[in-house]
Amino acid sequence: MYKLLIINPGSTSTKVSLYEDEKLVFEKSLFHDADELLKFSHVNLQIPFRYGVILDMLKEEKVAPESIDAYVGRGGSACTQPGGITRIDQKLYDDTVAAVGGSEHPAKLGVMLAWKFACEYDKPAFTLNPTNVDEYCDYARLTGIKGVYRVSHSHVLNQKTVAEYHAKKLGGRYEDMNFIVAHIDGGITVSAHDHGRMVDGNMGADGEGAFTPTRIGSVPVLALLDYIEAHSIDEVRLRCSRAGGFVDLFGTANSDTIHELVEQGDRKAELVWNTMIYQICKMIGEMSAVLCGKVDGILLTGGLMRFNDIIEGITKRCGFIAPISVYPGEMEQEALALPALAVLRGEKTPLTYSGKNVWDGFEGIDL
Repeated sequence: MYKLLIINPGSTSTKVSLYEDEKLVFEKSLFHDADELLKFSHVNLQIPFRYGVILDMLKEEKVAPESIDAYVGRGGSACTQPGGITRIDQKLYDDTVAAVGGSEHPAKLGVMLAWKFACEYDKPAFTLNPTNVDEYCDYARLTGIKGVYRVSHSHVLNQKTVAEYHAKKLGGRYEDMNFIVAHIDGGITVSAHDHGRMVDGNMGADGEGAFTPTRIGSVPVLALLDYIEAHSIDEVRLRCSRAGGFVDLFGTANSDTIHELVEQGDRKAELVWNTMIYQICKMIGEMSAVLCGKVDGILLTGGLMRFNDIIEGITKRCGFIAPISVYPGEMEQEALALPALAVLRGEKTPLTYSGKNVWDGFEGIDL
């Protein structure tokens, strides 16, 4: 029997699961208030805090860390990678720490935490479908500034897992269908899946798309430049990833708190909440155009799917595009565990991190 610890950091929580082979022993969602995380000037500095929280949780559950056979962490921030399970090594860890991929998404902490545990207890560590998996089409990459490109920074793990599950539920294969998948939580990303490839989506952790509980979303460039003149670059970067959205507008990332205000008829809360829904709908509409309107389903997932008014708002504006299906929360923990288990059993060979981006420019074109 193999024991696997699954570590899944998000912008406002750390989800930890223990598996014994295919059996889920326990799953804990450890919530971190935005004020608590904002004490750390850089996301990397959260490692001792989150590591300690996990150790305390394991102690409470009477699980010895050395008894675990493999540590599996959600990932991101390194060079772009192909989809699949990858063994975490020193190079992947170093590039993740340095965020050579340009994104400081908190998912990177999964690789860093798994590697820390692996080194401490001499066990293997793995990651699967990190936020920087790159399957984009060329049209999704180019911008109007030479040498500046859009890259894949998304909730790839949960989005691809949900899409694969839904395809099976329909009696088909992910590789034969088109989906729009919206992950709606502390961060919000919406992506177009064209026959098994995530060909476009918003760079959520980089401030693109709808604003979220923790992020500013898309802001007109000139307006943002005016804002930067009165604030530091570091402040703006922080608002892009951890201190924008609800945090900036209300002082908290707690969606339950904001939704209570909505239910009480608070006009500010109603405006902010409904604007977020409106902006998500615009993103879904964009992805339907990417797929030329040939959409087999719109799949809604993430922690905010516990709020029915978000589902109703999206259905009202986007239900004409394709049938809408809801998968509350996420399906990431099992998706992280099972491929790693297959590696431990010798049934699957993990990828080795190359340290090079999947895409390195438009061949033969000076852009």
